[in-house]
Amino acid sequence: MQIDSCSFLFPESEANSLRTVSGKTQTRRQFLQAAAAVGAMAAASGKLRAGSPAPAVRWPKLKGSPVLDSLHPVIERSRDVHTHVEKIVEVAGWMAYEELPMPEYQIPFGVGQGSADDVLDFILTADSVDTAFTDFSTHVKFQVDYAGRHWSDSDALFACMKRAMDDGFSILDGKFLARLTRPQLERIFSGNIEMPMLDEKLQVWRQVGSVLAEKYDGRFHNFVKSCSPRLYDNGAGLIDRLVKEFPRFDDVSPYDGQTIKIYKLPQLGIWLAYSSLRKGGQLAVEDIDKMTAFADYIVPVALRLLGITSYSPKLEHAINSYRMIPRDSRWEVEIRAHCIYATALLTEEINNIRPKDRQIIIPQIDARLWTHYHTTHWPHHLTKTIMY
Repeated sequence: MQIDSCSFLFPESEANSLRTVSGKTQTRRQFLQAAAAVGAMAAASGKLRAGSPAPAVRWPKLKGSPVLDSLHPVIERSRDVHTHVEKIVEVAGWMAYEELPMPEYQIPFGVGQGSADDVLDFILTADSVDTAFTDFSTHVKFQVDYAGRHWSDSDALFACMKRAMDDGFSILDGKFLARLTRPQLERIFSGNIEMPMLDEKLQVWRQVGSVLAEKYDGRFHNFVKSCSPRLYDNGAGLIDRLVKEFPRFDDVSPYDGQTIKIYKLPQLGIWLAYSSLRKGGQLAVEDIDKMTAFADYIVPVALRLLGITSYSPKLEHAINSYRMIPRDSRWEVEIRAHCIYATALLTEEINNIRPKDRQIIIPQIDARLWTHYHTTHWPHHLTKTIMY
């Protein structure tokens, strides 16, 4: 992808302004010119600070997140990515007064209406292949026409899945996914170009389908119901078990001999399910506050443009010249780790300003950053991976 998460997900708010939009199922594809202009200047100034000595590391107060807890080695030893706490305080000083609503996600195309089980099946099946929607060589985005509209990126994934369901493909059934063929997947994902990383997506769905068929009667909702209603619960939580039982969700990287946990897609899948079903009381997640940012391509760009993070000249040049950054390289791990760390600190600073009854959690800030910067032309890092 440009790797996206579901773009029907979050309400929009105006950039660098106190005016917000309160619609509940807005598209994420509104790029605010003013925010980009201000952010670009912030990023330019941030580059000047990238090589300066780092002050003592301030750590977020959030406890109990294995993802955040694993980041210490990266944040303390980073060479090419830096987080500027003073800029976080500055940004929090105006962002705290935005609405920053709790999202209420609705699956597009009427999928799962009236059925929590179907919602869980669709979201987690889609989430497992929600990666790589831009061709790494040509930079052309995957697009498709469906239901009288034109869709791109992850929106196109959802459109293709609904179209496949219309055509009789049982794509929410693990037994079908386990036996999926490449010609079938080519038909399911037929669009303007071949779906990027099609072979990798085929292997992911086969792997996921095999686990579902063997253990959960082919359905993700049976998996969810078998878990503790927590993200982390001594190995029994939703994220605990997703990363353990489905290797495609085990998003970890090595760094100086340590294991860094990122967990972008497993967290995103549960967050989307929670956002869809929480209001009706159909899915409870008792420790949802332990969720971090979803470290992808877009949120790091937002942080750069706001001046919250800065990169070394060498890394900045590599990104701006569209060089591929290898999976698990020091550069890639630092970019993603600082995305999670900086977003956690920004959330904390915003909560220091907001009243007790207006406190937020990290995914709300992730949403705020993603919605405003998803369509920015500012370059993001390129890494060929199925993890985001």
